[in-house]
Amino acid sequence: MSRVGYLPLGDRLAKGSEPLVRALMRIAPLRWILNLFGALGLAGQRGVIALPYAWLALFFLVPFLIVLKISFAEQLIAQPPYSSLIERTAEGGLTLKLHLSNYRFLLEDALYFKTYLRSVEVAFFSALICLIIGYPMAYAMARAPSAWRNVLLMLVVLPFWTSFLLRVYAWIGLLNNNGVINNVLIALGLIDSPIVMMRTNFAVYVGIVYSYLPFMILPLYATLEKLDDTLLEAAADLGSRPWKAFLAITLPLSAPGIIAGFSLVFIPALGEFVIPDLLGGTDTLMIGKVLWEEFFANRAWPVASAVAIAMLSLVVVIMVLQGWLQRRSEASA
Repeated sequence: MSRVGYLPLGDRLAKGSEPLVRALMRIAPLRWILNLFGALGLAGQRGVIALPYAWLALFFLVPFLIVLKISFAEQLIAQPPYSSLIERTAEGGLTLKLHLSNYRFLLEDALYFKTYLRSVEVAFFSALICLIIGYPMAYAMARAPSAWRNVLLMLVVLPFWTSFLLRVYAWIGLLNNNGVINNVLIALGLIDSPIVMMRTNFAVYVGIVYSYLPFMILPLYATLEKLDDTLLEAAADLGSRPWKAFLAITLPLSAPGIIAGFSLVFIPALGEFVIPDLLGGTDTLMIGKVLWEEFFANRAWPVASAVAIAMLSLVVVIMVLQGWLQRRSEASA
């Protein structure tokens, strides 16, 4: 056997014949990870499966554990502004000190409870509006001729080619008192004075719905495009009207897409910070904005970490519920 066969997995790929693979193996951390996978017997299919889990562990699990640790610390005026959980006793031993005061503070202060409720309300109604707008669009795309579907799909994805922040700033130019919308309405004689749209809840809903509408359309389109048209033809042959066939066949069979799209809009909108900060007013308190203020304005890292853990717990509950509804809808389909 050649000597190359004894090399670690990453080094072996770096000496392979594929130019792209050799270029990727020049990235030292990636090569080290693959070497580790090879040493653990995770080459081939196992390595392909293990790599995403390693990525999630590094960039999600580790930061989560750090935030969880800080949430049990005590607020200090120091650098960093929180206490250590492990302290040395006078006898030279180690003791673990977990402070639950941060979580008690969240339960005692009505502001945080109202903020969570407000965030859930905005996220829910934003997802509902996206569903009302996105379902007809996805349905039209799925029923369009095959030659047009890719074009329509590209038009839905096209906004992602522009920076999210720039798109939100564009709405400021549209919704301002001297913005495009008010100037056009005044020029047409429809209004005498500008309509106040900026720094309102209306602006927040507009920004969230515009930004997350593609996340609703794409899973709906993927579900509707796979539906069997012969079911609708059979319903029509049996005398069912189109709207009855839609309610009895199309809508129930598209439930997995509805659940997936609703979750893809609701979950990120729940922790949204940029849109409420740029388009909302002072009374638009959402949990993402409160979280930022606790971290950077008040420098209350333990309280902010407790807020983040509570929000993540809420998201996990929603994801578990979404998974249960998805399995139930698929089983009944």
